[in-house]
Amino acid sequence: MLEAKQLTKRFQDRVAVNGLDLRVAPGEIYGLLGPNGAGKTTTINLFLGFLSPDGGCAVIDGVDVAADPVGARRKLAYIPEQVALYPRFTGVENLEYFSALGGRSHTPNELYELLERAGLPRAAADRRVGTYSKGMRQKVGVALALATGAKVLLLDEPTSGLDPAASHDFSQLLRRLAKEQVAILMATHDLFRAREDATRVGILIGGKLAAEYSRRELEKADLEKLYLERLRA
Repeated sequence: MLEAKQLTKRFQDRVAVNGLDLRVAPGEIYGLLGPNGAGKTTTINLFLGFLSPDGGCAVIDGVDVAADPVGARRKLAYIPEQVALYPRFTGVENLEYFSALGGRSHTPNELYELLERAGLPRAAADRRVGTYSKGMRQKVGVALALATGAKVLLLDEPTSGLDPAASHDFSQLLRRLAKEQVAILMATHDLFRAREDATRVGILIGGKLAAEYSRRELEKADLEKLYLERLRA
C-alpha cells in the first residue's frame, strides 16, 4: 500500500534520506523512530509529494508520487503534529469545509457520525475549534481521514504534547483505522506508543533504516535499549 524503493533525498551536500526501502501493508501501523534530523519528516514529505526524490521512488497504492502527486494524494490523509483548522469554525464546519475542498460532499448527519467515529462527541462538534485541546483537534484530523476514505494515513509526531489520556484515545483511534485496513506510517519520538501500537518499528538514523523490529520481537525486548544502542553505534 505504501512503499519506498531506494528513496533518496539530498539537500546540497547533506543526504537526508539515503536509499530507504520501506513497505507498509494495509492494516499495519508502522512506527518510524529516529532522532531529530534523521530524515523522518523528509520521508513523509516525499510520500506527500511536497519534495521530489533525487533517487528511487515513493509509491502510494501503486501510484508513483513523483509521477502523479495529485493521484497519490487522493489515496492518503496526513495528520501533522499541529492540525491546522479554522479556530472560528466549529468542528463540524471545519470537517465540512475541508471535505468539500477534497471534492467530498457529506450530509450533516454523516459529518457528525464521522466526528463521533473519531471520538469527538456531538456537543464538542458544535463548539468553535478555538476552544479545543490539541487532542480534540487531532480527532478532527482523523475524521477528515475517514471522510476522504484514505487508504494510507501519514502521521508526524501525532502524540507530541498530548496528555496520557488523550494519547491513549488517539492510540485506540489508530488501532480502529488499522482494523479497517488503512496503512499507517507514524513518525514519532514516543517509544512507549510505538511499542504499544505499532505492528512494526523501524529506526531511522542518518536517512538510513538502521533496524526494524516486529511486534513479536518487541514483546521480548526493551525498545528503549535497542534504540539507544543503534543511536550510539
